[in-house]
Amino acid sequence: MEPAALRHGEATGYLAPPGFEQELAHELGPDTATFGRLFLAPGPPRTPAWTANVWHEPRRLAIASIADGAKQLRAIQRNWALYSSRLHRRAALIEARLPHVSAKPLRFPSPRPQAPLGSWTLLDAGEILAAPRCASPFPNGEVHFVEDKQGPPNRAYLKLWEALTLLGRHPGPGDACLDLGASPGGWTWVLAELEARVVAVDKAPLAPAVARYPNVEVRLESAFALRPADVGPVEWLFSDVVCYPDRLYRLVAAWLDSGLARNMVCTLKFQGATDFAAQARFAALPGGCLVHLHHNKHELTWMWPAFAKPAASSAEAAASAAKAGSAGEARPAG
Repeated sequence: MEPAALRHGEATGYLAPPGFEQELAHELGPDTATFGRLFLAPGPPRTPAWTANVWHEPRRLAIASIADGAKQLRAIQRNWALYSSRLHRRAALIEARLPHVSAKPLRFPSPRPQAPLGSWTLLDAGEILAAPRCASPFPNGEVHFVEDKQGPPNRAYLKLWEALTLLGRHPGPGDACLDLGASPGGWTWVLAELEARVVAVDKAPLAPAVARYPNVEVRLESAFALRPADVGPVEWLFSDVVCYPDRLYRLVAAWLDSGLARNMVCTLKFQGATDFAAQARFAALPGGCLVHLHHNKHELTWMWPAFAKPAASSAEAAASAAKAGSAGEARPAG
């Protein structure tokens, strides 16, 4: 049953990535209403990591018909994306009466869309929940690219394309980049194609086609045996290495303390249950942000310095970190 406070007070919508509804529910806590993957929580926007999109100031629209629903949405603004969790046929008929929104796959490194995009869903046959302003410019937070079927050795390159697109910046020609856990070379391929200078570190070899790039140096050693002083200053540090989040945290902390990396993009990979305590430690690192990318699996991506996003108050951030930490300690990974 939907709490009365959500119907009459300030609320925010959070769309969970498919399969990670429990993680988002843990971050948001009690007193939420759910509509499929959409969570409605009281209060202003927060910054949970396990979310595909955030719906700001959602409003309820009482509709008399399919035509009336489309008319009311058009009266608010032009661009809308449907999240359909129920009454799919009725929702599709309303959507068909709205202006078409082009959602062509991006060709990396094109910038992300700038046009505002609202989200809406049918709560029941006579009521729409609509948010004219959302955190993501992509429909339901799903970022799609014109894929390269020939160059990269695996599909991990899509994660890095997405992370750099959301950040709004990427390495340029000649920039010094360190790719930790590089094999078989999906991320190294992205960086080499951007004409950066890449040091690729892994005990396993790169795919031969990637290793042959003239701007790629391969080091067959452990990412964790490499100290910042052994490498020196880099514009970008990347890590998609397979390890427990706590081990990655120690590596990231060493680089932050060294001051030798100007930008970082790292994947937290969870083995077994989600380690909320480790997640909270990354979330508490000043200046960074922790997100679930559309191309992430059971993992999160930490980016530093962060891209601009709606900020929670310091009290909200502290309460969220404390909650995640206490719950995570009682539920360790693996």
